[in-house]
Amino acid sequence: MKMPQLGLGTFRLQGQAAIDSVATGLELGYRHIDTAQIYGNETEVGQALRESGVARRDVYLTTKIWTEHLAADKLAASLKDSLRKLGAEQVDLTLIHWPSPGAAVPVAESMQALLAARDAGLTGAIGISNFPVALMREAIAAVGAENIATNQVELHPYLQNRGVADFARAAGIHVTAYMPLAYGKVMSDPVVKEIARRHGATPAQVTLAWLLAKGYAVIPSSTKRENLAGNLRATELVLGREDSAAIDALDDGARLVSPDFAPAWD
Repeated sequence: MKMPQLGLGTFRLQGQAAIDSVATGLELGYRHIDTAQIYGNETEVGQALRESGVARRDVYLTTKIWTEHLAADKLAASLKDSLRKLGAEQVDLTLIHWPSPGAAVPVAESMQALLAARDAGLTGAIGISNFPVALMREAIAAVGAENIATNQVELHPYLQNRGVADFARAAGIHVTAYMPLAYGKVMSDPVVKEIARRHGATPAQVTLAWLLAKGYAVIPSSTKRENLAGNLRATELVLGREDSAAIDALDDGARLVSPDFAPAWD
């Protein structure tokens, strides 16, 4: 199944809030759901999917392997545990969530274990997340660019990650943008608000349309039905060249996610 370009993220959603967000999203038409082992909500995502009435084969489901499970003798077992929680025989995409802190587990070891998990039928595709260019090179050397479905990275108007995105594009690797609305910062940005006013759209729709036009997948999250529905309509919005250039100019390298175990960023 091909990844739908607009998906529903579940970062920070717990318990009933996770169930309700995914259930509402599926009802509204989302067919791409993104979760992760460390989110602690795979069980809730699976429950919402089962109770939605939407066929599993019609939903592109992504999860991510946490750093504790990156060793070759742990990765597949952890993915099987994720499948049990999700109530699924297979996910559509499995990512290495973060490179191993301090390179304790070599990129090649994790990627080859992930490829083996794909070959065993546990996941339809594999990929990476939070990988800078140097580690993308290692991942490519380990399994080949053709086997890396995406690199999921923080990407929004204030952190456009151009070096990573350009390298990925040249290598034929898709990019997925997480935190696309910059924790809501775009909602009050005067440049984005003015573009939204002229298009009769919301700042969120403008930002998502800008990212979609660049070919990225986006996975915004929300617990509000109005926002979930509004985000979906971003696919209908076409920005002008000047609009896109104005948002391009907002890049100031403002990274929002950089834990102490993060790799050396580009």
